[in-house]
Amino acid sequence: MSEFPGATGLVLNEPLLWEKGKVGRRGMSLPRRDVEAAPVDEELIGEVPDLPDLSEVDVVRHYTRLSQWNFGVDSGMYPLGSCTMKYNPKINERLAALTGFAGAHPLLPDRLSQGALRLMAELERFLAEITGMDAVSLQPAAGAQGELTGMLIIFAFHQSKGSPRSKIIVPDTAHGTNPASAALCGFQPVKVASNEQGILSAEAVAALMDEETAGIMVTNPNTLGLFEENIREIAEIVHAKGGKVYCDGANMNAVMGIAHMGKMGVDVLHLNLHKTFSTPHGGGGPGSGPICVTRELEQFLPVPRVVREDGTWELSEEFPQSIGKVHAFYGNFGVMIKAYCYILSMGRDLKRASQLAVLNANYVKARLKDVLHLPYDRPCMHECVFSDKLQRQLKISTIEMAKRLMDYGFHPPTVYFPLVVHGAIMIEPTETESKETLDQFIEAFKAVVKEAAENPDLVRNAPSRCKVRRLDETAAARFPCLAG
Repeated sequence: MSEFPGATGLVLNEPLLWEKGKVGRRGMSLPRRDVEAAPVDEELIGEVPDLPDLSEVDVVRHYTRLSQWNFGVDSGMYPLGSCTMKYNPKINERLAALTGFAGAHPLLPDRLSQGALRLMAELERFLAEITGMDAVSLQPAAGAQGELTGMLIIFAFHQSKGSPRSKIIVPDTAHGTNPASAALCGFQPVKVASNEQGILSAEAVAALMDEETAGIMVTNPNTLGLFEENIREIAEIVHAKGGKVYCDGANMNAVMGIAHMGKMGVDVLHLNLHKTFSTPHGGGGPGSGPICVTRELEQFLPVPRVVREDGTWELSEEFPQSIGKVHAFYGNFGVMIKAYCYILSMGRDLKRASQLAVLNANYVKARLKDVLHLPYDRPCMHECVFSDKLQRQLKISTIEMAKRLMDYGFHPPTVYFPLVVHGAIMIEPTETESKETLDQFIEAFKAVVKEAAENPDLVRNAPSRCKVRRLDETAAARFPCLAG
């Protein structure tokens, strides 16, 4: 393959709007004034913002050029592992923008919010069905808050039994926010190492699980892209000591319609609607981290909860054992609409989406394992993890190969995570990328590996074709420029 998405061409520089503006330029026409002119208070003149005078073409070109500096999922593939940066159907964005939903005020009474409340109730039911759990709350605003909510529920459960506990088991393949979420609830995170196959062993968990341990936080599939095959045995060990099993469901995109979390022994599960269920992920925009629980823990879910009374949907706070509110309003309601529409439109094809995500990841793994070191050579789930072990002999590192990929027109994969793999290169192709796109990415990576051996300086100095060249990352970390 000789053609790659990356190319040289017109990458235009663009000054600040204040540097472009000239007094007297206009990008609009105002109607003739029909009132008398009034003098401006001299004291207020200094408070008027100094906005530049610009023509219409100045404004249009400015923002068009800035948009060309960005890379987004509409531009190309995002192979970021553990993030599920998949392409999402635009129809769901359009439906979320319907006036009745987008224009709803957060203080509208329940009787004027029946459509929104019904959608939320049905989405909770859909997510319970998909995961195999019993009850769901949509209140957590993002994945990390979903984790925190799950830990608060487990804390409340042990408190209700009159036996508060002090520790939580966290695997080395868990997502990075898991220990922090546990610590915020007063738990001491206790690390458990994965075995030589990259998964947890029941024996390792049994050695740590005791009556002071509240439970375990498992990411399944884990951050190595591997399914925790011993999860049921691990759950039995934790339950036998009175603990609870929390599962980080950020990687649910790999197991929709396939894995029944309830039958695995999971007690609490959070989801990322902004990863798995059709909302663009990243950029600081709104997310959603619903929490799913077993019937035993339902009473602790946050309030208010959507209930149906006498044929009317209501937000109720009549749950005395609830952990309380974790989110004041539902400002991320648009994320829920997109998830609801995605589930309705996909139906049983949700399972097919997961199957294709797993197929794509295994295809990338099989095609690259001859040129990159593969720490765990076994079938993976949604992502595969390589390392720079082979290239380190040539004094080429993961970060250098990732930056050289940018010259070929590809966003780099996740690097240096998970920490259990030195020099990790984590690739998640998702189900929405075609074989042709995957082949282009694979050939680009192979070309970078070849350059590492034959022309290492080209890789060390990458990127060379991007808008911004190689940055001094050490200086940026030690002396960050925080000025606006």
